[in-house]
Amino acid sequence: MGRDSQKGATPQIPKAMRFEYFRQLLNFYARNESVPSPVLESQTRKGEQTRQAILDAAVLRFAQSGYRSTSVADIARDAGLGGTIAFAYFKNKEALFLAAVDQDVAAHIQEGLAFVTDSQSSRKQPEADWQQRLFFTLVATAEQHPLSRRLLAGLEPEATDRVLEIPALKELRAACATRLQSEQTAGTIRPDVDPLVMANGIVAIMLALLMSVVQLGSTATTGYATEVAAVFAAALRPTSPRD
Repeated sequence: MGRDSQKGATPQIPKAMRFEYFRQLLNFYARNESVPSPVLESQTRKGEQTRQAILDAAVLRFAQSGYRSTSVADIARDAGLGGTIAFAYFKNKEALFLAAVDQDVAAHIQEGLAFVTDSQSSRKQPEADWQQRLFFTLVATAEQHPLSRRLLAGLEPEATDRVLEIPALKELRAACATRLQSEQTAGTIRPDVDPLVMANGIVAIMLALLMSVVQLGSTATTGYATEVAAVFAAALRPTSPRD
């Protein structure tokens, strides 16, 4: 009976052999990037979640206290992490600040971009109206993006150039240009204007107005939205009726 029980028992694999097996398995996944590794995927997801938690905490902390008065340890503590964990994801405080700026400003711009590129909106709104609605969309959502609002208020002057070159802002300019091109094709705006040049001008004016709203208050500036829309319409309206 002892022999039968030994035959049915699960053989014990030496610990050294088990370690070697997992080592070779990890090496295999590392060499073959197309083959998903549950272990590596789990570690990657955890790393992405940690990085995002740091960024979210950085947006709020920098918006509240400003760059100079904020430490990386403050941000890590807000994210529920150890004080040095952030340096595994960001080289230094400046890199973390710029990443936070990119995230919050891009999210703010995306609010307006979603409106410009919405196909149903393009069909329903007249050409002079979408620009005014774009402005009001960015104004209405500024409170939801505190670090973007801080930059628009002029409280971080060293980062202003960064905002002007952010990829999301370039995407907004391109979306406005595409919208203007479609309106040229439809014959609702002048055919002799460069859509890209006009789009750059529209976005520049929008930013200037948005900064005015943040710095002076909405009551001092939003009253001019209709007049600004009239300027856009005058600049874009066809000089003669469409045949």
